[in-house]
Order: sequence, then C-alpha cells, then structure tokens
Amino acid sequence: MTTIFTDELIDRSGPIRVPIGVYPPQEDSALLIEALRASGLAAENRVADLCSGSGVVALAAAEQGASSVAAFEMSSRAVACARRNAASAGLGVKVHRGSWTRAVEFEPFDVVTCNPPYVPFDDGADDSPVAAEAGPATAWNAGRDGRRILDPLCERAPELLADGGTIFVVHSEFANVDRTVEGLEAAGLRARVVAEQWIPFGPVLTARAHWLERVGLLETGRRHELLAVVRADRV
Repeated sequence: MTTIFTDELIDRSGPIRVPIGVYPPQEDSALLIEALRASGLAAENRVADLCSGSGVVALAAAEQGASSVAAFEMSSRAVACARRNAASAGLGVKVHRGSWTRAVEFEPFDVVTCNPPYVPFDDGADDSPVAAEAGPATAWNAGRDGRRILDPLCERAPELLADGGTIFVVHSEFANVDRTVEGLEAAGLRARVVAEQWIPFGPVLTARAHWLERVGLLETGRRHELLAVVRADRV
C-alpha cells in the first residue's frame, strides 16, 4: 500500500492510500481537480466521476462542496480502494462498480468528470512491460488511437448532463485533444480546452515511447507530453 501526494489535491481528506493494482493519482488527476476547482462548479451540485480509479477526483469534488458525488469504476480492487478512501476522509461519495456507461442509469448530473484510459498502443506490439505500480493496463491502454473510451464518451456526454451541465475530460495530446473538442461539439455541447500542462513521461509512456516513435506519434527522443482538460457545457 502506498500513500499518494494528495495534500495539494484535497484540502481536508488527507492522503489517499492506493494498493498495487489500482491506478495511482498522478499529474492528470491533479490537473483535472484543479480545473474543477477553478470552475467553482462542484459546490452544491450533483457530480459524477467516471473511470474513478482510487476515487481521488470524486473526493476532491466532495471536498469542494458537491451536494452529491457518484463515482463509477470497473475494477473491484479500485472500487474497494475508493470506498476506503471516502470512508477514511469522512466524505459522502457513493462508489458504483461498473463501466462509466452506468452513469446514464441515474438522473442527469450537473457536473461530470472523467480521467479515462487514453494511452495509444497496439496490443500486439512486443514492447517494454509497464511497472505494476502504474496500475492495471485497463486503466490506461485505450486502443491504437487512444480513443477506445473517449469517442463513445463524447457521443454520449449529453445523456449524462442536466440542462446547463458541464463535463470535464482530461487526457494526453497522444489521444488527440482536438478530436475530443470536435466530438463533444458534434454531440451538441460547447467545448474548449481550459487547462494544459507539460509533464515528463511517467512509467506507462516511458514503456510505450519506442512504439509511439515507430508509429509517428512521438518525435524521436522526446520524453514529455502535454496534458489537457477539455470542458464542455450543455447549453
């Protein structure tokens, strides 16, 4: 069990504890939380956190004053982790096991956050293994273009949102940020990038770097990436 750096992420709840086999909070989680905080939209609103992992973004939404927070996560280990973290923090987060698509079974939400799997990779490629500490492959592998979750999420985003609702999605440049903006707009939302950050490669992209170079998604020798948060509003 490792303790993750979350003093910057959550003001009251203390550190998040994450076992091996659960995606640990990293810079993408932090950027998503900061975008949500800067918007001021969590307070007194119904929030859904999709692909929740350890629950760090859901807990941050609760700490920011959400009237209710529902987290959705497929991994049973991550669900147990998120529930423990919520209970330890004394924050009212309901963690549901299942795909992000389960959220459409509920009443539409005022705010939706999502840190989906987004790393492009050919499952048949024989490249370096990713360290176990990075979490399960299902938390980051997202098909050859990185959009296995992103494209259906963009298409169905309006179903998740109440009138005037907002969705925040974070992912890497390698999954095509412009395509996310365009996909959300094609679904009838008003979308734009609201936060960006350059970061060094973590363990997943370090292991995938040579494949990204081979397929032309990465310049030879570059080992940093641009993260972006896309915000889309239902108006």
